[in-house]
Amino acid sequence: MSATDAPITTAPGGRPYDEISKDWKAANLRPLWESALAHKAREGGPAPHHWQWKVLRPLIDDAMTVTSPAAVERRVLTLTDPDAAGGPGSTATNLAAGFQILLPGEKARPHRHTMNALRFVVEGRGAATVVDGKDCPMDEGDLVITPGWTWHEHVHRGDRPIIWLDALDAPLHRYLGTDRFEPGPAHDLPTMPADAAFAFPNIVPELSEPATPFSPVFRYPWAQASAAVKAAPKWKDGSRRVRYVNPVNGGPTMPLMDCYLIQIDSGTETVRFRTTSNAVCLVCDGRGTTKVGEDAIAWDKRDVFSLPHGNWITHRADETATLFLVTDRDALHRLDLLHEQYGNEF
Repeated sequence: MSATDAPITTAPGGRPYDEISKDWKAANLRPLWESALAHKAREGGPAPHHWQWKVLRPLIDDAMTVTSPAAVERRVLTLTDPDAAGGPGSTATNLAAGFQILLPGEKARPHRHTMNALRFVVEGRGAATVVDGKDCPMDEGDLVITPGWTWHEHVHRGDRPIIWLDALDAPLHRYLGTDRFEPGPAHDLPTMPADAAFAFPNIVPELSEPATPFSPVFRYPWAQASAAVKAAPKWKDGSRRVRYVNPVNGGPTMPLMDCYLIQIDSGTETVRFRTTSNAVCLVCDGRGTTKVGEDAIAWDKRDVFSLPHGNWITHRADETATLFLVTDRDALHRLDLLHEQYGNEF
């Protein structure tokens, strides 16, 4: 019922409204007019959340001491926003992120799941993720993708701990009821083209097998990505922006998650924008401030923060900064649900 309407107490037939409501509830019915969200425009968006590396790093050390991948499958600390629309374990709507840790000599056994996942190395080197049999070395700043239903395992051949950001579209899969999981050992591995086949700009091989719905390149090295964003022209919001893409079709690396690297020059404040998409942002380098709606987030290297849908957003760099973003932007675009506004445009 409308907040301005007088409460209904008795139906025309004489039965009390409360009594009728109990009968509806018993039959699993709910009056739409009692919903606070029905027929109302939603202003703004959910509040962002900020995870500071200086707070997280000692807690990550604790995780190294209390368990191992052999005992818990994956040593991961999930970044949880208690108010996220994706429910428990969500970092932002449609997205879950966390920090995974592997110590020298450790292995994380193979498994696969329908959820798409990515690994962005935050600290350390010497580990590798094996994706459908392809060995993907992991160095700081590298992005490694493990698309839905690909076999993947981790092995650490280095001499000090390695920490990476995990991001998955798990909340969306759980909402849709499409989440499935299979433990190893790996079997029925496909034949994958070598990354060298895609090493030539603007030229891709003609594949004999049908193209996969995800990128056949599972590893995107930091050296290439950071050089690309430095060379990029300024985008319409004032930042420099590059996209990690599937080299076969120019689309996102994986169907439900899109990845970008953004550089904000020192002293630059971006044009404000808002979008119906959601993002999780990792600070690779630099420091600055991001305004999300009424909230201001002062960030530093290795901090993580969320950019929930519907908020006006601006970034300002106190020193030249590089941000890695994982977002549901392309998925919403293909569903015709992506709406974006920059500055005062309509």
